[in-house]
Amino acid sequence: MVIFVRLFVVQIVQGNSLQRKAIDQWTRELPVIAKRGEITDRNGVVLASSGGTYSIYGRIRSIKDKTATAKVLSQVLDMDEESLIKKFNSKVSEVTVKVNCSKEEIQKLKQYDLDGIYFSVCNKRVYPYNDALCQILGYTTNDGSGQSGLEKYYDKYLKGMNGEILYESDLVGVDLSGKDPYYVKATNGLNLQLTIDFDVQSACDSVMEEAMEKYTPKSASVIVLDPNNGEILGISTKPDFSLNEVPRDDLTVLNKLSRSTLIVDSYEPGSTFKIITSAINIEEYLKGNPKAFSTTHIFSSSRFRYVGGTKIKCWSTHANGKHANENLAEALNNSCNPIFVDIALSLGKSTFYDYLKKFSFGLSTGIDYSGEAIGMLVSESVVTDNDLARIGFGQTIAVTPLQLVSAVASVINGGKYYVPHLAKKIYNDELKVSEEFENKVKGITIGEQTSKILNGYLEDVVTVGSGKNAYIKGYKVAGKTGTAQKYENGFIAQGKYVMSFVGFFPSDKPEYLALVIVDEPVGGNYGSTVSAPLCKEIFEKIIKVKNIKAKTEKL
Repeated sequence: MVIFVRLFVVQIVQGNSLQRKAIDQWTRELPVIAKRGEITDRNGVVLASSGGTYSIYGRIRSIKDKTATAKVLSQVLDMDEESLIKKFNSKVSEVTVKVNCSKEEIQKLKQYDLDGIYFSVCNKRVYPYNDALCQILGYTTNDGSGQSGLEKYYDKYLKGMNGEILYESDLVGVDLSGKDPYYVKATNGLNLQLTIDFDVQSACDSVMEEAMEKYTPKSASVIVLDPNNGEILGISTKPDFSLNEVPRDDLTVLNKLSRSTLIVDSYEPGSTFKIITSAINIEEYLKGNPKAFSTTHIFSSSRFRYVGGTKIKCWSTHANGKHANENLAEALNNSCNPIFVDIALSLGKSTFYDYLKKFSFGLSTGIDYSGEAIGMLVSESVVTDNDLARIGFGQTIAVTPLQLVSAVASVINGGKYYVPHLAKKIYNDELKVSEEFENKVKGITIGEQTSKILNGYLEDVVTVGSGKNAYIKGYKVAGKTGTAQKYENGFIAQGKYVMSFVGFFPSDKPEYLALVIVDEPVGGNYGSTVSAPLCKEIFEKIIKVKNIKAKTEKL
């Protein structure tokens, strides 16, 4: 009875398990590594590729002359001949001869046509431009899986599917005579084409590097996009790191340098936010809202506004009549805080917050990138008049740079809020497109007339106002400066500022929109003197590389 039970367990209960083990014993596999897909810019410039190295294997039973084979391998691969002979005389089915071999070594070996020697492509990731787009592209694990950035976000497309070569063997791993191997072909990963224009990207990288050298800030960042479709053309943050030498041994450094702060961090935008407040006011005025101010309305020239018992002042001393008798266009030129306090309070929190939601503040933009922050927006139910007043000129609100530039894009393009995106299409090695990412309109923020009016105002900011350091003769550049205070432990940090400038051209039909941010520059006091000239330099490089001809200036 005991014997019967034992046989039942072995044959019935353990049968499937033992059968699987037997199959494992009867077959030996040689990996066939799938090539990870390439990542390119919109014009086909390769930003990430794979397949630069190879691994070599020996199928012992198929090696006819072990000594001669070892001799050739030792010479070509610079390996110890005796060690190779020892490997070939071992009691296993196959052995790994060498990993991370070069293409040149493989080509030399092919000349000898060695029996029993095979090779497979290794999935080593190579980034031709080292640090370019390092925070955006991200990097892979040692086994070739996406670990961060777009490498991770689009991993399911890029990674492919490994194949294998199966050899039938006996229970001790010796090949069965006359049995042909079974080959499972690898399926290479698909390729990813980005919206990035490498010419624009190069301009961004070089100017931000200059900013780091000139001002020694904590960081210097820029994002350039096409305001007519949300496609990101260039995005750069310094300091950065080389993707070919990822600092994995220091996670603190890696986490700091690999953050795309333009997407995953938020900041107080300061005066660049006055573009949004102006757009809301003009739109409401054109709709007939009596609480909105006309474009010809003259605001009080007082330097101060008292809100809820708190004194809010302009950055300027208003000396010598400066900022006196201002309309909205002049308030943008001078970046006069009290005017935007008046607008926000007059419109009221309900109307103002309706527009903030349309502009996606406090919400995700929907970009194809993991870890996007949503900023900080005081809940409408608890916002005070003092809060609302300060939001009007870019305080008491935190936004991501991506949120701000996407919102401004809708202001200058006629009111369409496009979802910002980095991917353009997915395609295979035969160039067959498997998925194309369409430009998506998330919503409408303002009307075309408002957009046209404000574009003219912002051109004046560059021509005669605070943004004149972004002026380029012969080109209709527009924009707005910003200088935001930083806070530490709930208090204003003395002498610490974030300098910014959002600019675009041509002002009458925008094609390029840029936001430049410099965090705590040394030797610079305002966005007008730090960030505006940097934006100008980026635009000049784009103009040169794209051969954009000068047009008649505004009369």
